[in-house]
Order: sequence, then structure tokens, then C-alpha cells
Amino acid sequence: MKTLEFLLLGKNEAILAILLRLVNAYEDWNGVAFSSETEAQEYFRNHKIDVVLLSSGIEDDVEKDFTSFCLKQQPDVEVIEHFGGGSGLLKSEILHRLHLKGKI
Repeated sequence: MKTLEFLLLGKNEAILAILLRLVNAYEDWNGVAFSSETEAQEYFRNHKIDVVLLSSGIEDDVEKDFTSFCLKQQPDVEVIEHFGGGSGLLKSEILHRLHLKGKI
């Protein structure tokens, strides 16, 4: 299986750090995290991303704009809102979405 590339965006640094640790705990997952949408957009422009995880603290208009930006740049990217629920839920949520889209 290929390595899945993740971009995480959130405003709560503590939660973002936990999400990053959870994502990077899987051998075939690689994640980077940002609390600034501007920095996240710059990274996104220059890297192929499979999954964008939107975490807590993002304003609704920023979330909509960032999602639109991602889908315009890379139409195949999966943008998932994740606001908690533990590592088992996170992995299940991601794998379920990728399975529904025929990506795994």
C-alpha cells in the first residue's frame, strides 16, 4: 500500500499535536500540521496530499474557503472534518471515506 499524505489544519495547538501524533503512528501514513491556513495553503500547493483533516477552532468561512482551495488545486483530495473521538474513530473515519471513494 502506498503511503497516504495528510495535511492537518486546526487552531488548537494541543489537539493538533495529538492528531499529528496519531496520524504519524501508522506506518503508511505521513502527516504535517498547520495552525495557519496561509502556511497550509503554501505547503498544499507544493505537495501531493491525499487527505486534509480539519480540526477544531477553524472559523466556518475559513473552513469553506480552505476546502474550496484544496479541491481546486487537487480535485482528488479528501477533506474530512475531525473534531475528536480517539484514534480508533479517526482511522475508521478516514479508511471508510477512502473506501467509499474507491481509493483503497
